[in-house]
Amino acid sequence: MTLPRMITRLVLTAHVVTSVGWLGAVMAYLALDIVASASDNIANVRAAYFGMGLTIRVVIAPLAIASVLIGIVNALTSSWGIFRHYWVVVKLLLSIFATVILLLELQTVAYLAELASMNAEPRSLPGSLLHSIGGLVILIMVAVLSVYKPKGLTPYGWRKQLRLNSGAAQGADGAAEGSSAASQ
Repeated sequence: MTLPRMITRLVLTAHVVTSVGWLGAVMAYLALDIVASASDNIANVRAAYFGMGLTIRVVIAPLAIASVLIGIVNALTSSWGIFRHYWVVVKLLLSIFATVILLLELQTVAYLAELASMNAEPRSLPGSLLHSIGGLVILIMVAVLSVYKPKGLTPYGWRKQLRLNSGAAQGADGAAEGSSAASQ
């Protein structure tokens, strides 16, 4: 499926913006998570948990979902396709995995934020540092795949390329035959 060039660029821009926004929001979340895990100041810990709850619910989750959905639309409407190249498939699977883990973690972070606001000693609450770092690593891997685009077609990609090449060769043969018949 192909879209007009202007729409294709709009979809690509939306995908880049949501993906970069997701990455940036995870970095901000990580900073809050470090404060929540390492600070001795009770007010800072409370504020960090509140910020984490707000950031994951209002910024990270919507950006993650938007990035995955817009990325699928982008892949389906571009020449890369969604299942032709291994790097696109891996990028999609990593993004979906990160989004699912994020959505599962959302309830835990909301609960921790609520506990931190009510608890006299929020410094004893567990952080989500492992998830924060893991999410950041996955998003960086996705960004690297997007930039470097390692070579390698999937079996579907190979079949599609063979069909396109054989169709182009048949079209060229037909054009050559037509021109030689016209010259006789």
